[in-house]
Amino acid sequence: MSLPAPGPDRAALVTGASQGIGAEIARELARRGHRVVLVARSGDKLAELADEIRTNGGRADVLTADLADRSARAVLPARLIKLGVTVDILVNNAGFSTMGRVSAADPEAEMQLVEVDVVAVVDLCTRFVRGMVERRRGAVLNVASTAAFQPLPAQAAYGAAKAFVLSYTQSLVGELKGSGVTATALCPGPVHTGFGERAGFSKEDAEAALPAVMWVGAAEVAMAAVDGLDKGRMVVIPGAANRVAAALAQVTPRTLLLPVLRTHPGLK
Repeated sequence: MSLPAPGPDRAALVTGASQGIGAEIARELARRGHRVVLVARSGDKLAELADEIRTNGGRADVLTADLADRSARAVLPARLIKLGVTVDILVNNAGFSTMGRVSAADPEAEMQLVEVDVVAVVDLCTRFVRGMVERRRGAVLNVASTAAFQPLPAQAAYGAAKAFVLSYTQSLVGELKGSGVTATALCPGPVHTGFGERAGFSKEDAEAALPAVMWVGAAEVAMAAVDGLDKGRMVVIPGAANRVAAALAQVTPRTLLLPVLRTHPGLK
């Protein structure tokens, strides 16, 4: 099943679109003719991306919103109505990670992670999938991670959140069969986007912890994501090494896997 056809009153809603994978997915969708609605907290960065997309002949709108705020999420459908668009493609990309031991974690930061990485995904799917099913067209891309396939000491909440996103998306696939709507979980491995630095570990530590063959560029991840969404794939894992690692992680006993994972720089 291919993506819904672009149209002037149809849009792809991309959260976390201010940088990294989200920005690249927005660019890729725009290149394929889709009008994109960019959502994130960073209005200036969204405006810059929207200008770039328009300069290249695409259509882009900006909605500044903090997706950790439930009231901000609740009014997104009304804001989209004001733009005169229906959401045919939903990209739940917004997310962040904390780092460190649970015993030393900040409870507020952990709860905010769950709000953005988990609750917002469920919230936006619930708000927009209904309309897709009624129109019998649509596609959902939920961004998980290869962390979804394994425990992740030092990023326990993040790994568990991404495992939720993967399971939730796979369940959506089962529910949506025959509806004209598809769902895909994107599970990237390590990507240089500044994500790790914001979580609290340096680029050097991340590169030392993970082999170079596992690193995939954000633009390549975005292309794989949109290609997989267009083909109706349930799970997309960019990079051959990451696909092998994810498969091994799923079958390796946790008693054997955990000692390897304890080399995480967040446990130093």
